[in-house]
Amino acid sequence: MPSSAEEASVGPLERGLAVVHALAGAPAGRLRRSDLVRATGLARSTVDRIVTTLVRLGHLREEYGGDAVLTPRVLELGLAYLHASRLPELLGPPAAALADDLDESVSVAVPDRDAVRFVIQTPRRRALSVTFRAGDALPAERCAPGALFAADWDAPDFEHWHARALSDPDDETFPALPRSSAHQRSRPTQEEFRALAKEAGKRGWALDDQLIEPGLLAVAVPVRDGSRRVVCALSVASHSSRHSTASLYERALEPMLRTAQQMTEALTTREERPAAPVPARDASLDPKRELGPDYLQSLARGLSVLAALSDPGGMTLSAVAQATALPRATARRSLLTLQSLGYVAETDRRFIPLPRVLELGYSAVSARSLADVAQPHLVDLVHRVLESASVAVLDGPDIRYIARVAATRVMHVDITVGTRFPAHATSMGRVLLAALPSGQRSAWLAEADLKPLTAHTLTDPVGLQGVLVDAERDGYAIVDQELEEGLRSIAVPLHGPDGKVVAALNIAHHAGRTPLSEVHERLLPALRDTARRIEDDVALAFALRPS
Repeated sequence: MPSSAEEASVGPLERGLAVVHALAGAPAGRLRRSDLVRATGLARSTVDRIVTTLVRLGHLREEYGGDAVLTPRVLELGLAYLHASRLPELLGPPAAALADDLDESVSVAVPDRDAVRFVIQTPRRRALSVTFRAGDALPAERCAPGALFAADWDAPDFEHWHARALSDPDDETFPALPRSSAHQRSRPTQEEFRALAKEAGKRGWALDDQLIEPGLLAVAVPVRDGSRRVVCALSVASHSSRHSTASLYERALEPMLRTAQQMTEALTTREERPAAPVPARDASLDPKRELGPDYLQSLARGLSVLAALSDPGGMTLSAVAQATALPRATARRSLLTLQSLGYVAETDRRFIPLPRVLELGYSAVSARSLADVAQPHLVDLVHRVLESASVAVLDGPDIRYIARVAATRVMHVDITVGTRFPAHATSMGRVLLAALPSGQRSAWLAEADLKPLTAHTLTDPVGLQGVLVDAERDGYAIVDQELEEGLRSIAVPLHGPDGKVVAALNIAHHAGRTPLSEVHERLLPALRDTARRIEDDVALAFALRPS
């Protein structure tokens, strides 16, 4: 624990994490500053300084209505644990294969004190399906993995569980738990749960017969590492309309045991990772000079320490100090604070992040769609250039708008999310077509109905092919009054974490209001800058999402 002399510098880290935790539990990860005061019990002046710091770090944004909202940058904290554990990387593929084999939802969960926290989710897309996300936590007594993990608990572990159960009888500390079913089942006594855990440990599997909500069934088996230690649990979930507990057990157990063995073998692999770039200097120095006392430098440094703990096997104090460009003493204070809060553990002089880190907004923010990630950047772009901006994807012969922010003008283009336009006559369509492999692009052109929409629409397949080649080379496309008289637009591609184009971003404006030269000089740089910001957020939000 930090000494009293160290408390002044580590206190902001503890309080800052309390603010992040409060936002993580709020709908859509957003709260007003006054709500944060009530949720955390902190003084308004303290909340103001924390929010200012987190906004400067990029972990929060403040919207024009006054809400503080978690951004994808906060995912760096949860990703540190997931990368360090290597569980999504190593166990994600066999979990997905099992889901395909059984045509049921499959998850992998880890023990998190007296809770169970999901790290992998591969749900099936059907009307009745599992809606939990990676990062969500459930009470150990309300799910099949919990009994498996409790099989290894000692007496203090059960006492801790029992104390939590008494202090939180309605499971309010588990926001992922369906509220409608919170009171439908009584919690087992300590003796009853001990018996359930002992039975699960002896059998090597556990069943969940509607413990979470009516109709939801699951079976779980343990996954062990090379030393036979239970690392996580593999679960298959279904609905009572498809299975009974007996039929789910009969159908799933053997494939699950085979998959669990594959996972055990995967966990014994050791692959060297390329060394992460080492910062030349402490990243908190410039913001501190810029914002003065409003910037909590120890909070910024503590978050950089937590985000740096991504090496499998843990990191020494020296390695953490080097990875963050911080003095050893500063890194040590942050690590000890994080350890006291349950976010970090120390083993053999190495510090590792714990699953609890995922409660810092990972489940809510990582589940955001591309449109959700792009929307605030579109707002900023529109305020910057005073023109409408949109994001669209290729959908057969058309583009389909998935996000849009309109500029406030007397004359504007009336487009809403879901609107479709022929791809050949739009700037976003052309950058999306330009990103297709040459064979797919040629096939698209051969089948396309290149009908004219205005007197300016390019309808010659050969000419359009040349325009697409130019768009691929230049990284942008301009369409001048080909979709509608008087409407001009410019678009750039948006890339996913794997470098492939996943969508397009554009600015649309009235051709008579903005000369073409200004499109290149003013709009294109702003468009590219916004695309880069969206891609940075997409890289975090989609980092470990199944393709």
